[in-house]
Amino acid sequence: MTSLSADALRTLAVSIREWARELGFSDAGISRPELGDDLEHLRNWIASGHHGSMTYMARDPEMRASPQALRAGTLSVISVRLPYWPKAHDADEVLQNGELAYLSRYALGRDYHRVMRARLLKLARRIEREIGPLGHRVFADSAPILEKAVARNAGLGWIGKHTLLIQRAQDSVRSADGAPGGGSWFFLGELFVDVPLEADVREPVADGCGRCSACIRACPTGAIVAPYKVDARRCISYLTIEHHGPIPEEFRVPMGNRIFGCDDCQLACPWNRESGATAESDFTPRHGLDAARLLELWNWDEAEWLQRTEGMPLRRLDHARWLRNLAIALGNAPRSAEVVESLRKHVDHPDAAVRDHVEWALRRQAP
Repeated sequence: MTSLSADALRTLAVSIREWARELGFSDAGISRPELGDDLEHLRNWIASGHHGSMTYMARDPEMRASPQALRAGTLSVISVRLPYWPKAHDADEVLQNGELAYLSRYALGRDYHRVMRARLLKLARRIEREIGPLGHRVFADSAPILEKAVARNAGLGWIGKHTLLIQRAQDSVRSADGAPGGGSWFFLGELFVDVPLEADVREPVADGCGRCSACIRACPTGAIVAPYKVDARRCISYLTIEHHGPIPEEFRVPMGNRIFGCDDCQLACPWNRESGATAESDFTPRHGLDAARLLELWNWDEAEWLQRTEGMPLRRLDHARWLRNLAIALGNAPRSAEVVESLRKHVDHPDAAVRDHVEWALRRQAP
């Protein structure tokens, strides 16, 4: 670690925020690697079984609250935000059209892990050019870190009742087209460094949720079981992405046409009403997936699915789970002979979960 004076460290912290914005991040903050109270919250969440089948969440929770355990020698954490809300077909219109597929808006373009990681590495290199060798590690939703708590501590927002980080528009940098940049439509990333940077001097962002419960009311499956507490086992994002095997029948009708993730809690949040679309071309929707017909996607064979989803967050799935999710949406779609005929093409699919969901969808389509 390079030895720097207090004045130099203070100047460096200011520069880091400027460099982060030059790299396209909407904001950056610095915090100390201390997350004591958040560990207890995590333990209680796991003890309640709200992590579902995500067993990795229960492995060594202490590490998630200890940046030093993730990278020895960490003295400061640099948190960054990158807005992703794309210029896409109106989300509510897609959700209300049972013939279309709804994909969470973060997943329509390039895989954000790649974008975030590349830019954070550039930020690390820029710091090295200024001070010399830098011990560091980059995180972009890629390791067991409580990134929302870290970002909160860095003054980037507060954790809302839907458990996502929110920032007021007046506290945020405006997007390239001049639109306010508040709300919750952004990715988070972290850079752990072995330099004792001056922590962000901003006051902690006050919880702006107040008495509002719009996100809780909006959740189609009742996954927000209490303010600031989500039961992943009921969450459509978890069910369509993380969960393997059959999706419980009680959630299939409420899923509607949501085939990859769910944005309902964020769409309902008043703080997102003034959010502007990102200027990041990497997050521009690909292949018309912001308003694609269910039957079009259903007819992609595995080779076409692999080709079209290359480099996208959709690769969190395999083709079988893609079909499983689509089968539910087709079961919820307006009844038609075309849907029934298309579903029957996969009644003998080798994956048991696909067969189960196709049979369910055919029953739903029956007159």
